[in-house]
Amino acid sequence: MALQHAQKADPLPLRCVPAHVAIIMDGNGRWAHQRGLSRIAGHRAGTENIRQVIERFADYGVKYLTLYAFSTENWNRPRAEVQGLMRILGRVIKRETKHLHENGIRLIHLGRLDALSTKLQQEVLDAIELTKNNDRMTVCIAFNYGGRAEILDAARCLMSNGMSPDELDERVFSAYLYTADIPDPDLIIRTAGEMRISNFLLWQGAYAEFYCTDVYWPDFDNEDIDRALLDYSQRKRRFGGLLPEDLDSSSDELHSDRGSRKR
Repeated sequence: MALQHAQKADPLPLRCVPAHVAIIMDGNGRWAHQRGLSRIAGHRAGTENIRQVIERFADYGVKYLTLYAFSTENWNRPRAEVQGLMRILGRVIKRETKHLHENGIRLIHLGRLDALSTKLQQEVLDAIELTKNNDRMTVCIAFNYGGRAEILDAARCLMSNGMSPDELDERVFSAYLYTADIPDPDLIIRTAGEMRISNFLLWQGAYAEFYCTDVYWPDFDNEDIDRALLDYSQRKRRFGGLLPEDLDSSSDELHSDRGSRKR
């Protein structure tokens, strides 16, 4: 997962760039099946792709990138596949932490570490410690992560701290989530053509823009990133309200409607 610095096209000039992009990395198994390979081979290919993805988003000035690597529901997959995924995570951490650090990337973990082996837990914690002062970009690895589990963990923590209902609001609740110091995602990308959120950032993604591509994760490249960010830059985010141009349009429509009634 070493960051690549090969010749590549300059970032597109965009009207706006999301501060936080989150990606549901889907399609590793199908990518492998098309090539007559094992699912584990597909997952390995998916980790190799991460190198260019981090760098491309960093080139655009994206400050937070969250990668959905393993969900709380993925434990239900065949044991051999789960064990293979754990080995892959260990190898990637060992191989890439130094490169992330040298490129100014801060690494954090979202999810429950306690289900991982003691050795793997320590490797994750060591990577977090090494990169904690980097500020070019924060890469959040959602591993053994589930949105519902995160909300439950926050609720349990609030209750154990004796929080009264009168003290609780959205700001306070957000501070108890795994993402306490991270802004909500502006853009959620899902690869491989599926149109569902899959228990990912359920609270934080309430007003995120959603972008879906048919491209399998191992093939998701710089051009796909460019397309996703260009699409995002052309959207209008209202967060349940109206933009000034919407209000002007509504006023014009109201005057037009009144005029037609007089006639």
